[in-house]
Amino acid sequence: MAYLSMGEAHRRITEYLNRFSDAVSSQDGASFKSLFALSSNSPFLLSLADALNLFQDANRLIKQSDNYSQFADILVPLFRSLQNYRQGNLLEAYNAFEKTVNAFIQEFRNWESAWALEALYVIVYDIRVLAEKADKELASNGKSPEKLKGAGSVLMKVFGTLAGKGSKRVGALYVTCQLFKIYFKLGTVHLCRSVIRSIETARIFDFEEFPKRDKVTYMYYTGRLEVFNENFPAADYKLSYALKHCNPQSEANIRMILKHLIPVKLSIGILPKQSLLEKYNLLEYSNIVQALRRGDLRLLRRALQDHEDRFLRSGVYLVLEKLELQVYQRLVKKIYFIQKQKDPSKAHQVKLEVIVKALKWLEIDMDVDEVECIMAILIYKNLMKGYFAHKSKVVVVSKQDPFPKLNGKPVLPLRSRLQRTIKCAFEATLNPSKQETTSIASSNSLDGGNRSLCVWY
Repeated sequence: MAYLSMGEAHRRITEYLNRFSDAVSSQDGASFKSLFALSSNSPFLLSLADALNLFQDANRLIKQSDNYSQFADILVPLFRSLQNYRQGNLLEAYNAFEKTVNAFIQEFRNWESAWALEALYVIVYDIRVLAEKADKELASNGKSPEKLKGAGSVLMKVFGTLAGKGSKRVGALYVTCQLFKIYFKLGTVHLCRSVIRSIETARIFDFEEFPKRDKVTYMYYTGRLEVFNENFPAADYKLSYALKHCNPQSEANIRMILKHLIPVKLSIGILPKQSLLEKYNLLEYSNIVQALRRGDLRLLRRALQDHEDRFLRSGVYLVLEKLELQVYQRLVKKIYFIQKQKDPSKAHQVKLEVIVKALKWLEIDMDVDEVECIMAILIYKNLMKGYFAHKSKVVVVSKQDPFPKLNGKPVLPLRSRLQRTIKCAFEATLNPSKQETTSIASSNSLDGGNRSLCVWY
């Protein structure tokens, strides 16, 4: 660092204070927001931090001036935060910045217009970033990280400030998205619900009045929440909205959206093109897509094993694991078509032993009873139409549309009825004299899909 005189330090501090005062008096939001961006590491703020470390009387300058004294509750802790941030004392930097934010909220409430909204965005962003850095410092010292949780509480105050009438409320969605980032980071996504209710069900906000940037981020996070809840149609809608409206130049953001949208699309029977996976470096999905096309259970399991850590970090592993039923459907479908070529009159009668042999060829060890249970689940979940001839160990598939297509519809959930379905199948195997017929209505399939999206098959 170059030599800094006391006079130069005084000049830098005075320049900052004058910029602050001028921005407030002229309601210049663009100039105002740059005065709070600690994490941006702007040369202006870094040089101010150096000046503050040399000139120890900055607080007196603030409190004794008619132009600055009314903002002392904002400026004094802000200067302290900036000093500590420059010195690498991240915990102290956060603690001081939190005081600045609370004081700023009080002042922001008194301003009638939304001229300082951009500055509020910067403050909301920086308190989250500083909290994350402070928590890393705490963890490295063997202490419990707690600042990010505290930042969430502060942002809820900000949200409450923006929830009223008037032009300020357009900032509520940005704050909501920062809250989502905190809750996802902390693993407390259930806390998103109250904010979502305020945005989607309360009559305070009009979603269309929010900036596109914030709407895209909001739909991305709420789409991920729908994935957690296994509400795939809603997840598809929200993540597709985020993809459609995302800046096409933001390839990193598009990739983030696709990491969650692709598993959703696969779950509703829509497969991505290989070119899409290559363009956005999502090749971990290539073998999963191939497994769905081929009915190759071995390939699916190998792909899940090879990329387990990545899928777990993204929160999509369980979604992908549940694709096994679609792979079973494809396998039985291939057997059906092979039989149809050899003997069309008996193609609809698929022996369970043939399926067992096909699985064994794929190095999947499964006996007839286990295969029968899988077939029962396929029938129940609308992936196959037919019934069992238990005595002869044959699944008789419908002659019309035996393998219903998904075409964008989710596989029917089993949940509490899963055990009952499996139990019935096992009971039937124990009572071969009883021939049980199970039929279901038609649906949509794996190789169909929404062809209006050029990136999907």
